[in-house]
Amino acid sequence: MLELKDIKLSYGSTQVLNGVNLSVKRGDVVSIIGPSGTGKTTLLKCINYLAKPSSGTIGFDQIQMDYQHADKTAVQAIRLRTAMVFQQFNVFKNMTVIQNVMDPLVVVQRKSREEAQEIAQRELERVGLSSKRDSYPSQLSGGQLQRTGIARALAVRPDVILFDEPTSSLDPELVGEVLKVIRDVTSSGITSLLVTHEMQFAKSISNRIVFMDRGVVAADGSPAEIFDAPSSPRLAQFLQSELAFQ
Repeated sequence: MLELKDIKLSYGSTQVLNGVNLSVKRGDVVSIIGPSGTGKTTLLKCINYLAKPSSGTIGFDQIQMDYQHADKTAVQAIRLRTAMVFQQFNVFKNMTVIQNVMDPLVVVQRKSREEAQEIAQRELERVGLSSKRDSYPSQLSGGQLQRTGIARALAVRPDVILFDEPTSSLDPELVGEVLKVIRDVTSSGITSLLVTHEMQFAKSISNRIVFMDRGVVAADGSPAEIFDAPSSPRLAQFLQSELAFQ
């Protein structure tokens, strides 16, 4: 379904991605773990071209693109089939909750406001926010803001959802409500890529775990293979460090 080959990206003299290869099948739930600064978020952003690799290729079903010769039509086609849930929520402060969820349906997908409102209401019910539909972002908790972001992502019916550390900006007591929604989403069968530091959560919801280190995929396997039988001292060290605080 989705295949990234030899993805390289640098910011100035800093090499962030150093030849990443990743293949994702339809229905996969892939958690991407690794130390901060190793390119996990950047890799997600490369998929929908929010970050622009210097080289490498992406295949998304029948769509093929060489990043050195990025094609506007291919970029748009990939973006229409993906949705991203951001660390910092990325909601419009001047719009209500339901307006935020409706926005991509009306602006990008050109749906009528009536149809968009019906879809948005359904997704808000799915994430437990129907009672907040007319609230503004300033009236919401961090957990509610992130659930708004998840509802917005679901509303466009993407083939793949990209979760970029969706709990990293939340107070600890709000993490659980967001993880519950993500668990519900991933269990529904939608293909998902999740960058996270929530190790136990990643282990419980994923069928694959990808460990990134120094800008490459250093390990790729089932949760049991990664967590119970780490393939390298570096992976074992990382897991020991992360799990000590959870």
